[in-house]
Amino acid sequence: MNQVAVLYENDEIFVIDKPAGLASQGGQGVSHSLDRDFARQVAQKIYLVHRLDKDTRGLMIVAKSSVASAKWTRLIAGKSVVREYLALCAGRMDTKSGVIKDSLVQHDRQKSAVTHFKVEDEWTVTVDGISIPLSLLRLRLETGRMHQIRIHLAKNGCPVAGDDRHGDFRVNKILRRAGVRRAQLASVRLELPLEGGRRIFTLDDVFAGILERAGQ
Repeated sequence: MNQVAVLYENDEIFVIDKPAGLASQGGQGVSHSLDRDFARQVAQKIYLVHRLDKDTRGLMIVAKSSVASAKWTRLIAGKSVVREYLALCAGRMDTKSGVIKDSLVQHDRQKSAVTHFKVEDEWTVTVDGISIPLSLLRLRLETGRMHQIRIHLAKNGCPVAGDDRHGDFRVNKILRRAGVRRAQLASVRLELPLEGGRRIFTLDDVFAGILERAGQ
């Protein structure tokens, strides 16, 4: 079991850096998950305030009690918590910044979903003679639907590289030869109401090795 990095702790919550490849929640066939492994690490029961996909590395809020979990869930829903992501994508957006408002169907219900995006960089990588356009996007969630970023980007022709569920399987197969072996999405910035003010947590260089192999 790998140690999960703790960036902040108070009486209510931990702010952690979840490793890529670790599921947030356990279940059938899941040998390691954050809710079990991190609880063992800190020797207490924990409560997931929100979740990240297994392949997604990054910043998460984990509560120490059900009361704290309910409080921080409300703060996220009320937009007091700002969450930003970086995504390495196989494609191009039509504009350099904007808002995606495509509704998503979850649990047989249509739900609103809002993702703000900004293109940070664009380039082309050539793998075995095949040219693939790549983009680095910064995204901010206004809602938190399951797979929201991955679905929104795929619908707009700029899927997350390595995302076989919602992305382009053919392109991902080519990108694997360049070292892209999982969905390239990371939670890199959290802004929280803490200690009587606003506290910001960030992660840097989350795609450093991948970007180098992808020609950037």
